Amino acid sequence: MSLAIVEIVEKKGPLTDLDLHKELKSSFGEVSFRELNKNLMKLELGGVLRVSRLMKNKRQVELAGKF
Repeated sequence: MSLAIVEIVEKKGPLTDLDLHKELKSSFGEVSFRELNKNLMKLELGGVLRVSRLMKNKRQVELAGKF
């Protein structure tokens, strides 16, 4: 699922975690928000993505850089 997350963000550009969750649900069926957060954390620690807080319950997901 990590690869799918990177592909979606690469194709659509920066988007919120809620929009990313909707995209993943349309591709994979039922995807828990917990599973999404786990994958986002792995990708952020690996330096692939950057996740920043927009509001209390909203985060922006974007590529960390060109690789």
